[in-house]
Amino acid sequence: MKKPMIKIINAATGEEIDREMNDEELDQLKADQAKAKSDRAKEEAQAKAKETAKAAILDRIGLTADELKTILG
Repeated sequence: MKKPMIKIINAATGEEIDREMNDEELDQLKADQAKAKSDRAKEEAQAKAKETAKAAILDRIGLTADELKTILG
């Protein structure tokens, strides 16, 4: 498997060097991607739970989301 490339830019000269990631950089990339995926799943679960809670409250008071918008609007 070919490793992803990394670009290194010399800020003083503007010189750009492309090279393959080393094992440590590749491991960090994989860990960061896994964390980002986990964070997205957590955010989606929290948003779904919040939406479910809102729906439950509206159901308890006998209103639809549209009716509540009309009342508040």
